[in-house]
Amino acid sequence: MVFFIYYTFVALRIQTTMHKVYDCVVVGGGASGFFFSINYAENHPEHSVLILEKSKNVLQKVKISGGGRCNVTHAEFEPKPLTTHYPRGEKELIGPFHQFMTGDMMAWLEEHGVQLKIEDDGRIFPVSDSSQTIIDCFQSEVEKSGVEVKTSENVLSFYYQDEVWTIRTKNNAFKARQLVISTGSSKKIWDELTRLGHKIVSPVPSLFTFNIDFPQLTKLQGLSLETHIKLYKDQTCKEFMMESEGATLITHWGLSGPCVLKLSAWGAIELNAINYHCFIHVNWLNNYSESDIIFQLNELKRDSAKKKIANQVLFDLPKRFWHFIIDESRINPNKNWADLSKKDTLNLVENLTRFTLEVNGKSTFKEEFVTAGGVDLKEIDFKTFSSKKSPQLKIIGEALNIDAITGGFNFQNAWTSAFIAAKSEFF
Repeated sequence: MVFFIYYTFVALRIQTTMHKVYDCVVVGGGASGFFFSINYAENHPEHSVLILEKSKNVLQKVKISGGGRCNVTHAEFEPKPLTTHYPRGEKELIGPFHQFMTGDMMAWLEEHGVQLKIEDDGRIFPVSDSSQTIIDCFQSEVEKSGVEVKTSENVLSFYYQDEVWTIRTKNNAFKARQLVISTGSSKKIWDELTRLGHKIVSPVPSLFTFNIDFPQLTKLQGLSLETHIKLYKDQTCKEFMMESEGATLITHWGLSGPCVLKLSAWGAIELNAINYHCFIHVNWLNNYSESDIIFQLNELKRDSAKKKIANQVLFDLPKRFWHFIIDESRINPNKNWADLSKKDTLNLVENLTRFTLEVNGKSTFKEEFVTAGGVDLKEIDFKTFSSKKSPQLKIIGEALNIDAITGGFNFQNAWTSAFIAAKSEFF
């Protein structure tokens, strides 16, 4: 009897929620879902909009982005250069970025009361240095526009029939004339889209750091150097894969920082195929040529002949890193510069410019999990972000096979796709 009453209650509840037909239901209460809803409601104030979020809280990725500061975008203000930061989506985003890009997003946020700042590396944050500022702004605009938000509504299926979408969750069902998918890398939603005829490019991790088992190096955790890294498939370093330059951070598990993260993004598919086992050559002195290094070493042999090698830190390197290089070069730190042999010189140059390390795994970059993969871009009309497979359906943000390097670029894809989808007509 109790079970009968319970299931009767659930059935009545589902019938009640299905009675109303929303003009638009958005699946996914993250960055792109909220930004779409705000702009859609502004463009269509007479329409009803509902956001369905599977977890108890919305905008979770916004909350943790940039170490809790929310790196909203990047100070690159030309569409073509901006697209070069997207390993997947570079060609497709040129048109959308001509309609809405970084400067437009900055203007939008400032018009809605969020003050921004550009940091030296080009990343853009709210002046408050708090992601809560962005969250408060979005939630305030959603409330003003009358957009409904329902949390703990894990979407299980959706289908289109008689010109209406039916979206089913565990305990409810909703109807909508138009449907927007903004769920990021959700396998369950991708499976549903596959059922509708969409092709899903298999997801693999992007934006990760390198695991390296080298205690002598990892005990230097916290040091950051301007590097140039070349990545190879094999130990002989003959099968070259790719290269990158920029700041590299030594961590207690290996290497991180912009240089490594760029390699992880551009090499996401190849690195996944070899199970994240590869070899790298690290040039720890990206701003110096080999000839510059040899010249300075020879000058020290002449001008600081009686001084100890360990006491003369070169090239503005951190002292403990210089000692690490001396040790790896098998040089007695108490040796004087005058006694530096030709072999010693070659070893120093080799370890400064072509330091070989074995990568034997990956770690997620902070909590900002990003994947390469998603809905095949050939199946999307990038003038509207409408599906070419299903009517009255749009797919935006990271649900698409689009991803970028770190620095605010993934969010910019979310803002751009959401804005264009919100202002354009559905199929």
